[in-house]
Amino acid sequence: MRRQELKNMEWTILICAIVLAGIGLIALYSVSFNTEFSELKKQAIWLGISIVAMFIVVIIDYDVIAKVSPIWYVFFCILLVGVLFTVPVDGASRWFNLGAFTFQPAEFSKVFVILFTAYVMSKIQENGMYKINKIGWLLLVLLVAAVPIALVIKEPDHGTAMAYITAVLFMLFTAGIDKKYIITVVILGIISVPLLYNYVLPDYAKTRIDVFLNPELDPRGSGYNIIQSKLAVGAGELLGMGLLQGNQTQLGYLYPKTTDFIFAAIGEELGFIVTALIVILYVFLITKAVYVAKTARDNLGSYIAIGIAGIFFFHMAENIGMTIGLMPISGIPLPFISYGGSSLITSFVCVGLLLNISSKRQKTIFVNK
Repeated sequence: MRRQELKNMEWTILICAIVLAGIGLIALYSVSFNTEFSELKKQAIWLGISIVAMFIVVIIDYDVIAKVSPIWYVFFCILLVGVLFTVPVDGASRWFNLGAFTFQPAEFSKVFVILFTAYVMSKIQENGMYKINKIGWLLLVLLVAAVPIALVIKEPDHGTAMAYITAVLFMLFTAGIDKKYIITVVILGIISVPLLYNYVLPDYAKTRIDVFLNPELDPRGSGYNIIQSKLAVGAGELLGMGLLQGNQTQLGYLYPKTTDFIFAAIGEELGFIVTALIVILYVFLITKAVYVAKTARDNLGSYIAIGIAGIFFFHMAENIGMTIGLMPISGIPLPFISYGGSSLITSFVCVGLLLNISSKRQKTIFVNK
């Protein structure tokens, strides 16, 4: 790798990721204390693997990675079909059980859905600006995204499906999609919300929405987790109750405290200052990802970077929002912090792509229309 490329890299993105992962390890030290730090030990191993994977992605030119993305896209679509035939866990078929660890294809698929969608969009745009607005090409892009989204919804994993959708919307906006399409989607969204709620959503999804609007409807059942989460965050106040000292966290009232609600555990034991720092780090990371998209050398790099920004944005907003009662509970992990190898590796691979793109950037290419 040339010296100029190393100089161009947005190293602050990597610093943010490492700091967030460090906070996650500290939190896992506390929340896994009663299990002899089993989650902490596994997460440390996954962190090492993730960093290696990230540097591999940094070394290979993102153009090369994008060119082979159709193969990986098809491969992971096959895995998303295969996982539907596994034994459901908590009512969802999301994981392949490989003995010592589990593998969640929907997490890894995010990377290749972004890569392949970006690749298709860049090819469409090669022969003319705003070509993406021709209905045939736009439908092709939407079809590429729709296949894995439909499979993820089938698991069911609506939270991850929304992450995919957010990434694609960010990419289409960057490509200069016509306002008429945006207005049409907004109108259809407004019309479809009551229809989806009454005739499409399964009962458990409706329950989550109802409980989000009023957790007291079922305080000992569906509303229990969000009530305990809000109690934990509030109890931490400014400086927190201290590691291993959180009542909700250590006494088992907060669940699952290593994944979905780890932000609440951090809020209870480390307080508002640390949780505010986490939000600031995420905002900075997402802002830098947008900047990488804005200064990428070509459309392909711009679309990949903005898609990653969309993934990080949705995960941050949804996970933190659900722990404090601002968003419905969806089982979305907090990138770099929540326990889980699939999520951690995927997040660092995304960081590797951002570093890769930033090392080769030249000029601003955002489309203004």
